[in-house]
Amino acid sequence: MTVSFHKFGDYFPGTGDIRDIGYSKGKYYSLNVPLDDGIDDESYHFLFKPIIGKVMEFFKPGAVVLQCGADSLSGDRLGCFNLSIKGHAECVKFMRSFNVPLLLLGGGGYTIRNVARCWCYETGVALGTEVDDQLPQHEYYEYFGPDYTLHVAPSNMENKNTRQLLEEIRNNLLDNLSKLQHAPSVQFQERPPDTELPEADEDQDDADERWDPDSDMEVDEKRPIPSRVKREAIEPERKDSVCFML
Repeated sequence: MTVSFHKFGDYFPGTGDIRDIGYSKGKYYSLNVPLDDGIDDESYHFLFKPIIGKVMEFFKPGAVVLQCGADSLSGDRLGCFNLSIKGHAECVKFMRSFNVPLLLLGGGGYTIRNVARCWCYETGVALGTEVDDQLPQHEYYEYFGPDYTLHVAPSNMENKNTRQLLEEIRNNLLDNLSKLQHAPSVQFQERPPDTELPEADEDQDDADERWDPDSDMEVDEKRPIPSRVKREAIEPERKDSVCFML
């Protein structure tokens, strides 16, 4: 299962449409969330939390890969979104709440000092550690002027993602998810046979009558050792994973 939140338009022509949902056995396992310019924290979370919440409910992944592209931050040189660092990191915090193995990756981001700010803060969120807003002195301190703080305020750019548009996107994707079956019922399989030796009964066997491998007794006279084969159904571990791209 993959879910991508991205700027839709001329960036990657022919891909990323909300109607791109996969095909054949992979149908509905690819979700695209196309966004317009200027999306802010509130609008982003309006989509991210219910959609990802449903994905986790239906798909029940064994692990999550979260790509944290920082070009969605306000003020990015190439990006056109308006997320704050805290708003961006809220998605990481939300994913941690599911208590599923989580692999965090970097991604885009073209205002380098803000990329460093974002990933520093999100590393703290991932570790459950509060990071001070005031930056400490370090080798690259001057790059973070003039305020020398961790967080950057969003701008006043226009949010072209209307509530009506957001609701249409959310309803469309939630409807697609409803067409998925819940996480596949666990299939049982036979474990390869285990041969178990019977426990020796010291009271019944006379030590003097046990076969000595150095004796001259013929093979046919040896008592065969009975074996007991056990087969049982075992539950295979789920190996499914899901990838989310911010």
